[in-house]
This record gives sequence, structure tokens and C-alpha cells, in this order.
Amino acid sequence: MVAFDGVTKHFGGSNGQAGFTALAGVDYTVPKGAITGIIGRSGAGKSTLIRLVNGLETPSAGKVLVDGVDVGGLDDAGLRGLRRSVGMIFQHFNLLSSRTVADNIALPLEIAGHDRKSIQAKVGPLMDLVGLSDKAGRYPAELSGGQKQRVGIARALATEPSLLLSDEATSALDPETTQSILDLLKTINRDLGLTVLLITHEMEVVKAIASRVAVIDKGLIVEEGRTFDVFTRPSHETTRALLSGLAGTKLPEAIARRLKPVAGAGDRLFVRLNFFGATAEQPLVSRLMSELGSDVNIITGTIDEIAGEPYGSLVVSYAAAPDVVARADRFYAETGLTAEVLGYGA
Repeated sequence: MVAFDGVTKHFGGSNGQAGFTALAGVDYTVPKGAITGIIGRSGAGKSTLIRLVNGLETPSAGKVLVDGVDVGGLDDAGLRGLRRSVGMIFQHFNLLSSRTVADNIALPLEIAGHDRKSIQAKVGPLMDLVGLSDKAGRYPAELSGGQKQRVGIARALATEPSLLLSDEATSALDPETTQSILDLLKTINRDLGLTVLLITHEMEVVKAIASRVAVIDKGLIVEEGRTFDVFTRPSHETTRALLSGLAGTKLPEAIARRLKPVAGAGDRLFVRLNFFGATAEQPLVSRLMSELGSDVNIITGTIDEIAGEPYGSLVVSYAAAPDVVARADRFYAETGLTAEVLGYGA
């Protein structure tokens, strides 16, 4: 569906200032029919990547292919055709304040040259799909943020695209509204079979909706795979840093700032235990306590789902004495329990 082949994007400087490289040779394929999240810090290259897909930017080197078509090689007519098959929703909605809900949704159809009757036939069902059938005559100023984004989604679907791009589409919304928009995107993906590519810095969004994820850092894809696999077994330091703030996995600040990389006399070892698959249904914490013969303190934890699969995370501490640590390591190896050392502290 979408493939990035050695894609580099350099922005030239002006007024004597040096330019910068936003993308530095990206190779990545977006699976057809899936919801794929691209995550990364601010300035990592996320938005540049998605703007290359619909031709809002052109690569400095390499190719962006959509259904086998080189986007960078298209002329104006070709780009117009591409954009009818690629819908896009934005963080700040980009609605026209002087047009009603129905007219905002109709806009891409008008641009494409559809007659009034066919436009009306399409707009009604789209308003039903996004739950705005009673808001046809309202203007954007009369809508909530979530309702505005629903208009944006309906407008993006008006030309019946096969690919939907989302650029931080929930960043301006409160948590409850964000969840309702994510539920709508999941319904669209399931019922319409659309491929969805979403850009976000919100780990909770990716965890809730994306079946696949790619992590971008300094213009490169540094890790990618099934969301569950990447979130439960992150291999790159950037991924681990991004995931560290998820609810239930972040250490209390009073403890985190006291942790050291090397144990001192009388210190405790702080470990994050991850439960999934076979380990999720076993009483492993109680067995760990029995095995260690040492007091095991539970610091923080969560039970949740990642891309629809159950997952648990628990931060514990126990004595950092060599014999205790050795028994714990043997226990982890025997049971398959995943343990990440966080540091040492009193």
C-alpha cells in the first residue's frame, strides 16, 4: 500500500542559516488494511514523513510509493488523482468557518466535479457514519472539538479513499473525546477496510488503536513491528524512553530520582516485571516472594490491553544482595517472566 524506499528529506536554510535533514534514509512498508502508528519525539520527522505520502512534500532522495505509484514523480493532475484516494485528518481540523457541517464534508466532492445530487447522496451517509446527522446545518463555531474532528473525518472519507492519514488528530482533544475518535477510526478501518496511517507522540493512542507501530528518531525508523511486541519488548532506547511515561509503568518521582546504576551497601534492586502470554495467567509474584526468601515490595503496576491483547506491568524491589539477585534471575529464566532492571536504591 505505502512504501518508503531510501527516503531522505532535507530542508535548505535561508538568510545564512544552515538547513537540516528531517529524514535520513527511511525504508519502511505500511501493511495494507492495518492501522499503523508512527511514533517519535517532537522534531523526529513524523509529520514530514506523512506529508510525503500525499505529495505535500517531495523527497530529496528516494521514493514514496502509494499502490506502486511514485508520488514524487506525479504531475499536478496525477497529484489530484492521488489525493482523491488518500484522505487526511489534521490536529486542528482545518474546517472552513463560513461553511456548514454538510458543506465542509461536501467540499472535496465539489472540487472533484461531482454534481449536487450525487454530493447529497454521499454527504448524508457520511454524517450518519460519524454521528453528526443532526448537525448538518451547524457551523464549526457551534461544534465541540470532537464534533469538529468528526467533520474532518467525514470530509476525508468523502472521495472514498483507500488510505487515511492522521496527523496528530487527537492531540487537541480531551481523553474522553480522544477515545471516541479512536473508536470511530477503528470502526472505519474494520467496516470500510481502509488502511490507516497515524502520526502521534501519544503512546496511549498507539496502544489503543494500532496493530503495527514504527518508531522514528532523528529521521530514521529505529524499531518497528506488531504494537504488542514493540511495547512489551522494546529494543531501542528511544522506544523505551517513549514508553516510560505510560500509566502504571512510570516510577514515582521520589524513587526515580534516587536510583543509581550500581548497587551500594544495603541497597535494593528495582525491577519492572512484564506479564503477557503464558505468564499473564500464573501467580508468579507470590512464587517470586517465596523463591527469594526476601521481602518484595510492589511499587507500581497496571493491567491493560495493547492492541487488544492483555498485558500487565509491575515494578517491584527486593534486596540487591548477590544471592537474592541470582535466585531472582534463575526464577525469571525458568518461568519466562520478562524483567527489566531499573536501578538500585535505598
